Amino acid sequence: LAGSVPEEERCTVERVDASLTYSLFLQRFAFSRPVILGGVTDNSAFRALCTREKLLAAFGPLPVRLSTANTYSYRKVDVPFQEYVERLLQPQDPARLGSDTLYFFGDNNFTEWGPLFQHYVPPPFRIPGTSPAYSFGIASSGSGVPFHWHGPGFSEVIFGRKRWFLYPPDKTPHFHPNETTLAWLQHTYPTLPPAQRPLECTLRPGEVLYFPDRWWHATLNLDTSVFISTFLG
Repeated sequence: LAGSVPEEERCTVERVDASLTYSLFLQRFAFSRPVILGGVTDNSAFRALCTREKLLAAFGPLPVRLSTANTYSYRKVDVPFQEYVERLLQPQDPARLGSDTLYFFGDNNFTEWGPLFQHYVPPPFRIPGTSPAYSFGIASSGSGVPFHWHGPGFSEVIFGRKRWFLYPPDKTPHFHPNETTLAWLQHTYPTLPPAQRPLECTLRPGEVLYFPDRWWHATLNLDTSVFISTFLG
């Protein structure tokens, strides 16, 4: 299935490069709109540690906590990391509900995964009064998290491609909380008039998306993907 989930026709999230200063980030994006940052960090060393072979060698027998891919009622399941990679990391079934779709993201044991995260270079910008927390994930083609919101944060793709859909806090998207993002893209997205479509873009390795506080967002992994988010709380 890799490569069969489409990218958007046109990216509608602004892209900036490493020339963006911290003061301009605060002025133009931090409290108002999302932005894609390119070239602000070099995570080639972290990426080299995140291959399938390296991760299985380092963490294969250790348990990971999986969450269901729905919006409001997360169910948690603990499995060995190797079992997740070898048995559960399968392309998303479009007919499967979010409550039946297991997803590895966010619930990382920092005692066990801490040595890996020490090699990650986070984005250089912060929101005043917040502190960062990492969430690491690995997911298959067609998987993703349906629409939800929380505090501000960054998300970087390490391997694969990840498509994002974003709405401002005052524009609640039309979605079913137990429908996967893939099903929403297939069934609801085509019916939306242009004015009701979200901001959207596909992130590639090395690109970082910033989303402000309380912005609705949904994600869709176009390939088997490795990614890490920095939540500012």
